[in-house]
Amino acid sequence: MSSFQLVKQSLEGAGQDHVLQFWLELSEEDRDVFLQELVKLDLKGLKDHCEGAAKAAASKSSILDLDMDPVPPEFMGSVRKSDTKSLTAWEDEGFLQISKNRVGTLLLAGGQGTRLGVQYPKGMYKVGLPSGKTLYQIQAERLCKVQELADSKHGSKCTIPWYIMTSEFTLAPTGKFFEENNYFGLESSDVIMFEQRMIPAVSFDGKVILQGKGKIAMAPDGNGGLYQALLDNNVLVDMKNRGVEYLHVYCVDNILVKMADPVFIGFCVTKGADCGAKVVEKSHPAEPVGVVCRVQGVPQVVEYSEIPLEMAELRGPGGELVYSAGNICNHFFTRTFLQDVSEKFQDQLKQHIAIKKVPFVDAHGNEVRPSQPNGIKMEKFVFDVFPFSRNFVMFEAVREDEFSPLKNADGASTDSPTTARNSLFAQHGRWATSAGAMLLDHHGNQIPPSASDDCPPAQCEISPLLSYFGEGLEFLKGRRLVTPFILDENTAESLRTQQH
Repeated sequence: MSSFQLVKQSLEGAGQDHVLQFWLELSEEDRDVFLQELVKLDLKGLKDHCEGAAKAAASKSSILDLDMDPVPPEFMGSVRKSDTKSLTAWEDEGFLQISKNRVGTLLLAGGQGTRLGVQYPKGMYKVGLPSGKTLYQIQAERLCKVQELADSKHGSKCTIPWYIMTSEFTLAPTGKFFEENNYFGLESSDVIMFEQRMIPAVSFDGKVILQGKGKIAMAPDGNGGLYQALLDNNVLVDMKNRGVEYLHVYCVDNILVKMADPVFIGFCVTKGADCGAKVVEKSHPAEPVGVVCRVQGVPQVVEYSEIPLEMAELRGPGGELVYSAGNICNHFFTRTFLQDVSEKFQDQLKQHIAIKKVPFVDAHGNEVRPSQPNGIKMEKFVFDVFPFSRNFVMFEAVREDEFSPLKNADGASTDSPTTARNSLFAQHGRWATSAGAMLLDHHGNQIPPSASDDCPPAQCEISPLLSYFGEGLEFLKGRRLVTPFILDENTAESLRTQQH
């Protein structure tokens, strides 16, 4: 039996024979391409995938009657609440592990910037900084800096490999972008890109959506597709060969992310954790972020839509929210934990549904861009592995220092290029003023580093190659900095020369 006949038989068995309705209209070349795509599909699991998606979309998400508890204090660390001695010890431990080449970073970058209004990977987006830097460049330079800090502390020459999980949509443009920019000062062999799997989008009646006459509408399988992708691309083998024992895993869109944060890494290693989550305090009870907690004693993220309102509003004796640990997709994993999950547990990961507007061809072969959601994309989430952890810990960061995501186009009230840019300006302004500088407008008037309702923050941008978390800026003491102000290595050298 030919490949085509086998595929046709499998599609008919899955109730998806409409996929081939335009076969006779395709050129020989297009048929070959389409057949290759169909052969790669999990045709055996297609029936279950389509039926499961339709059934999940039809069932209403419900508020759960949860047996919830906060993560106990002994499994928690906090930038604000832990004592200085502990924070310093964790940072020292983190730098030690980095200096020994035991730490890697893993970026989840499979999505396009569609919500931002662009058709390229989100990491290539420029948020409007005076320097013109993209998210990828900011992250690469932070990685360079944290390696340099570890080297200077321990007299080492260390490397933090950067694993970047892309998708079919983002692999080629991301690779090209890094090549054109000489990997932003990193060694190309230490930037390892790999691709997650794609799965078919499904209509509400359980049919695979045709994007073109010879193309199925495919979507990445969510950031929880990481675990399958690690196996598919031998990434765990690469980590083992490099001696990487600990991974910092994060999402591309957080402009304030601390790459391979030594404090977080050191905290998790000191606690003997196999899995850790960095969180920020929720801004208010109804903030639409998942909550890291325990359900029946097992760590997990509970979606905000699943928590009863009275539970979300519950407050402790000091007036603080009991369930305040907002999940920001910023995690620690040991390599052995990732190996276990990938080989033993990933089939048990929960499937989540996303209702989307999916371009399709109608019965006459006309391309349609729907104005209303018409399709279901199934995805797994990276944090759904928490229940498999033997020793789970949580670390609370300060939101204004570590979390400002970029999700929406300008005009949105939150998570836009403007809010992300202003978060960075405010942070860098705080660093400059803490070092003893004064920020001025072009009239010479002093302006505060942080924003207020009627005043955006001063436009002060400090290169990550100069400072990772505000350190090393003593030469700014007594300086009057007229904004917009970019502090890069050349400007810093000039200022230091003036001091002498």
